[in-house]
Amino acid sequence: MAFCFIFYPVYSFQIINEASLLVRSYFGKLYLVLGLLILLYLLILAVSPLGKIKLGSGKPSYSVVSWIAMIYSTGMGAGIILRAVQEPIYMMQQSDIEISRAENVHGLEMTFYHWGFTAWAFYGLFALCIAYLLFIKKRNIQLSYLLPKLSNRYITKVIDLLVVLTTVIGVVSAVALGVRQIEGGINFVAHTNVGIYLSVFLCLLIFSFALLSSIKGLSKGIRRLSNLNILLTLVLLVYVLLNSNISLIISNLIQSTAALVVDFIPLSLAIGEFNFSEEFLSDWTYYYWAFWIAWAPFTGIFIARISEGRTIRELILAVLIVPSLGSFLWFTSFGTSALELINADVVSSLAFNDVFSATFVLLEQFPFGFYAVILAILLLVGFLITSVDSAIFVLSMFSDLSIINPSNSHKWIWGILLLATTLGFLMLGKFSNATDVLDAVQKLLILSSLALALLSIVFIFGLTIKLLQKRNSKT
Repeated sequence: MAFCFIFYPVYSFQIINEASLLVRSYFGKLYLVLGLLILLYLLILAVSPLGKIKLGSGKPSYSVVSWIAMIYSTGMGAGIILRAVQEPIYMMQQSDIEISRAENVHGLEMTFYHWGFTAWAFYGLFALCIAYLLFIKKRNIQLSYLLPKLSNRYITKVIDLLVVLTTVIGVVSAVALGVRQIEGGINFVAHTNVGIYLSVFLCLLIFSFALLSSIKGLSKGIRRLSNLNILLTLVLLVYVLLNSNISLIISNLIQSTAALVVDFIPLSLAIGEFNFSEEFLSDWTYYYWAFWIAWAPFTGIFIARISEGRTIRELILAVLIVPSLGSFLWFTSFGTSALELINADVVSSLAFNDVFSATFVLLEQFPFGFYAVILAILLLVGFLITSVDSAIFVLSMFSDLSIINPSNSHKWIWGILLLATTLGFLMLGKFSNATDVLDAVQKLLILSSLALALLSIVFIFGLTIKLLQKRNSKT
């Protein structure tokens, strides 16, 4: 796949574009219904007696702070910087999604919807499935174990291979987008345009540090880097808050969160005033749901791996609530601050149109803005390293199934493969007819995540049956 992207980018993009149009036409609404179904399933499971089941017999391996930090760094990471300003402003000013809310409220509500509970529900489902296999059944991480006994073992191999391929596509697409934004930040600061050579250098840098972190393991490498990322994220968030109207941010946060809760069902089903155009749903909601599904096996496996000793209830509530609320505060702070600058005629709204530079444009308006931009770039690098080192660790668990801590040789192999595929994604965006790498990634994710979306329904039934059997065996 990486070979085709690098050497035949135009032809590759044409195939992906045509296939993604078919998927969106026939299965787009499936993504919406599936997201709502999984969220409701997890909430019911958390409050039911099954929520008391403990994932493993020992005590939790990590403190609550480190646990949440690793979950958030892996699950969102660089994406919250990529979209921090551009998406809220776009949603506030997009006439296609006008609803009966104030401009700032409905814009933030839509952003919360895309980055909140449903996204983490996809992660939570896979995390729960894997945690069950690892710590209750004492099996490896092959999700095919959740399915009924199949006489044809090749079907199970295809399912496990599909999970691996979807994981690879989800990870490298996020890294490609992150690298493109780091490149945009460096070009923004240096007032230049280095191009593809800078992208290649950044990939080599990020993968080198990620491989080193992954080899050091969860406690020494990934945990420490995740904690550092969260610390820098808080520093940047506080910096924006101190240079903004805090009372307005709090007001917008409360109003937009309340609006999301009230509108959540019609939003999730795209009915009533939320029955937006097919073009908008394809470009935004369908894409996001496909992205979260593609990212879910990798993130879910990692969350499961660090959640030994927690109960099902703890895992579900922690994954659904804490990261969502953190993202809501983040997007409210950056989105509200940007809107205030637009209303005061300090910055034109057009300045926030470019997803790769919008956040840097905002930070530059504040005192010591240059240093804030540098901090944001460093944070992007840190988040990408965390995502890649977690991905290397997880994919190594797939190939080294005999142990829960994979060998370094498997990590080296996956690090090199992920690097090559990421470079392929960047070439696909640079030299195809796609507007940019984001356009190429959107279409490929919608295509690659379809089979996994369908399998998610099967995993729900398989997990429920096995949890009920475990509870009945105890009684």
